[in-house]
Amino acid sequence: MTKLLCNFRSEVLELGTSMTVLLPDVPVPVDGYPTLFLLHGLSDDDSMWTRMTSLERYVRERDLAVVMPQVHRSYYTDEAHGGDYWTYLTEEVLGTARRLFRLSDHRADTFVAGLSMGGYGAFKWALRHPELFAAAASMSGAMGVAQRTAPESTGPLESRLWDKIFDHRSVVETEDDLMWLIRQAPSQAVAPPDLFVCCGAQDPLYEENVLFCKTAQEAGVDVTSIFDEGAHEWSYWDHHLQTLLDWLPEPHV
Repeated sequence: MTKLLCNFRSEVLELGTSMTVLLPDVPVPVDGYPTLFLLHGLSDDDSMWTRMTSLERYVRERDLAVVMPQVHRSYYTDEAHGGDYWTYLTEEVLGTARRLFRLSDHRADTFVAGLSMGGYGAFKWALRHPELFAAAASMSGAMGVAQRTAPESTGPLESRLWDKIFDHRSVVETEDDLMWLIRQAPSQAVAPPDLFVCCGAQDPLYEENVLFCKTAQEAGVDVTSIFDEGAHEWSYWDHHLQTLLDWLPEPHV
């Protein structure tokens, strides 16, 4: 694998930012490399996947490019009092990475995944733009973000974060609500991508992951789920990263 640390100016964010990219050491296919967009968690940055897991070793034999953008603590959202990180991710990161690294733009070759905050971002992107992705995966995802923006659910620390992102606005039953998005998925023009969820029983986000899968089942949307022993920590994510990569469908190239 070739590992690239990319520093560039974002026109959307109006600041210098970064992404970490892994590229296969094989000739570029005619239609470009199959690609996994891999999203980081709340306290992380674009370097953490390669620092804290064996990601590079796991993808070496898969001929899969991996793009890991930096989004700070934005929850992959156009912030009320900050940067337009949703627009940055879904337009600028997508377009810039495909242009610079000769990535495939076929749905069958494009996947998205993340952990914690990144699991929320991955599913939000996949459910709002199902035409882009063949598969989406969440590990220990923050599936109940919208429910935590309700006034009665907000503690002092989250209150400051939600004020910056959502301006104290409840986003229940909006496009920032994964529970609402999964209920709407069957009525969309494009079927949702394949979905994968894993979360450990000792994880504080366990119950909302179970609820998301139950909501999906009630809506008639299939989700591959693993609920086992584990906490909100890198040893759990490193272990299940291998499972996630094995689960991804074969790209068309």
